[in-house]
Amino acid sequence: MSFLYKYPPLISGTLVRRYKRFLSDIGLDNGELITAHCANTGPMIGLCKVGSRVMVSKSDNPKRKLAYTWEMIDVGEENHPIWVGINTGLPNRIVKLALEKHIINELAHQYTQIKNEVKFGHDGKSRIDFVLKAEESQPPIYLEVKNTTLAENNIAMFPDTETIRGQKHLKELIELSADAKPVMLYFINRSDCKHFTVGREFDQIYGRLFDEALDKGVKILPCRFDISPQGINYLGIAQIL
Repeated sequence: MSFLYKYPPLISGTLVRRYKRFLSDIGLDNGELITAHCANTGPMIGLCKVGSRVMVSKSDNPKRKLAYTWEMIDVGEENHPIWVGINTGLPNRIVKLALEKHIINELAHQYTQIKNEVKFGHDGKSRIDFVLKAEESQPPIYLEVKNTTLAENNIAMFPDTETIRGQKHLKELIELSADAKPVMLYFINRSDCKHFTVGREFDQIYGRLFDEALDKGVKILPCRFDISPQGINYLGIAQIL
């Protein structure tokens, strides 16, 4: 099977605890207890159940303080795994691969150039994850990516906490709507959600901005991805509720 993104060989273990946001203690299947880097600094609701099966990668870089990185956790039932991606360093890399392959139909063939981490805004201090360009006569596409792991009743939700930074990004996309094609892409980092909704209970201001963004023409793309210890593939767009 081919993958949009293929993991390096991963190591299986069991979650012992996650603490200090960046750290996780994991008992490997060989009996070794290791401390792995946790790239997701958010609340990770539903993703820190002690005893859950996890996968970690190991780096050979001698300069790293922690050799291991927590990559994913299984939140499914026995014999029915549901893997959720933990490494927040991956979504933007994977979205770039999807853009290069033009597999997101809602954007495909609307651009010929892909630039990432582009400065923009009145003061030039803001950054957008991707700018997609075609001919000079066509407005560019400004695309922001948000990693999404929270789910309730198989409905993906973002945000899972108050996010001032997320509010700022929505405001900037709304302001862009007259000069460009603004897109908010929610990277649903699990395969069990065919629907998406905004997490209003966690951030009411973000919820109001989300509604305004839809009203002002910001394109909302909740993109579903299949996560497995072998690799990641794109599944399509979730329905917005």
